[in-house]
Order: sequence, then structure tokens, then C-alpha cells
Amino acid sequence: MMVTQVAGCGLAYQVRGDGPPVLWIQGVGLHGDGWLPQIEPLHHRFRCIWCDNRGMGASQPMGPEPLTVERMAEDSLRVLDATQTDAAHVVGHSLGGLVALVMALRARQRVRSLSLLCSFADGKAVAKPRAEMLWPAIRTRIGTRRMRRHAFLELVMPPRLLLSQDRDRLAEQLRPLFGHDLGDQPPIVDHQLKAMSQCDVTGRLHELQGLLVLVVSAEQDRIAPPRFGRRVADGIAGARYVELPSAGHGVVIHDAAVVND
Repeated sequence: MMVTQVAGCGLAYQVRGDGPPVLWIQGVGLHGDGWLPQIEPLHHRFRCIWCDNRGMGASQPMGPEPLTVERMAEDSLRVLDATQTDAAHVVGHSLGGLVALVMALRARQRVRSLSLLCSFADGKAVAKPRAEMLWPAIRTRIGTRRMRRHAFLELVMPPRLLLSQDRDRLAEQLRPLFGHDLGDQPPIVDHQLKAMSQCDVTGRLHELQGLLVLVVSAEQDRIAPPRFGRRVADGIAGARYVELPSAGHGVVIHDAAVVND
């Protein structure tokens, strides 16, 4: 792991593999190693670059400035600088997809392609309380740690998987990918959610016409339902849209092989 200093934060990043460069940007509440289900099989073909978002994992403290999606996009560009990468294929999941969009709008010449997984262009719409999300989200913050773990799994995993898995064992298996116990929310999460809620680039999506864009939604995503992905794809002329059946928000983990293909 290497570190580059950006606006008061030492951003910890890693590089693995050789080939066309790919920058991986994760979403709320997990560190960069959440991409290992992608990096492990793909680093043989690609130069994979990933970091801990500021305030998460080894990239602490957050820094003196309020967290914004624009700040996170700038962080991603500085990681490319640190790795001497002129341009990369950029993959973002959830909030990471919104960061990737802002990055492409800000410095299109540095983005070879965009892959937006379970993501959105309007963070405010996703963060807005919705009936189907309110109680599940509350349950991740109350009760015993075990109860909070189970509630979190229900948010990110599809019902079909939870029916066939021991939830306690699954939560323990996922802990290294998230970088913390699933029953605990790192302090940075509230800052990330606030930053997400203040960013909407829907009206600028047309500026990305001509860029190679893949938008992937998961049919049973409770956090970013497919309608959000379809809006992104509809807003970018030429974008390809794929909806994965029976998949949840955590599809990059529970159906990693499909995502990697």
C-alpha cells in the first residue's frame, strides 16, 4: 500500500497487475479491498488501481474540508497522478459510480470508459427517505450488533442468497471486504451520505455522449433500484444498459463472476 497526500488526507492506494489500467471506486462505508472479488481474477489482464476513500480504512483522517463528491472525484484523479496513469477505464459502484460520473465530467480525457454498477446520477433522490428503505435502514443502526449485521445483509444481498446462507457466517466472511464489522458503521458513512445527497449531475449526462459507458443495475437492489440506472443510461447517448436478474446491491460480491464478465 502506498500513500499520496491530497488536501489534508493521506490517500492510501494500491496497484496490482499489468495491462490496460482500471481505476476502481467503491461506495459508502467500505474500503478499497471491497473490490478484491474483481481484482483477484482480473489483475492478470489489467493494471488494477484502487484506494481507500478519504476517511475510510488507511486513508484517515478525512482532512479539514467538508466531504463532497467533487472532492472524491479530485481524489481519484490524484490517485491516477500518483500512479503515473494518464487515463484509465473507471469502474464505480453505488456512490463510487456518482464519483466516476463527476470525474468524467471534470476530466473526460482521463477516462477511457465508464462502468457504473448499481449507481445513479442523482444522489439526493437515492438518499431521500423511501418507504421501502426506511425501516431496513433504521434497523442497521439499532439493536444488538448481530441484529444490525443481519439488517445490513438484507439491504445489500438478495433474498434468494440469504435463504441459503447462515447469516452470521456470511457477515464474518464479508468483514474483510468491508474493512469493519457489518454491525458497525464507520463515522465517515454519515459524511459520505451527506455528500451524496448534495450531488445531482442528471442535467449534465448528455455531455458524456460518445464516451464508452456501461450501466449495470441489479433487479432486487433496494438501495439503488434499476430505475436509477435506467435514467443514467437514458441520459447518455450510446450508453449500454444491463439489468441483472435476482441480484442485489452487493452484486459485485455475491455474483462477482457475472460482474467481472
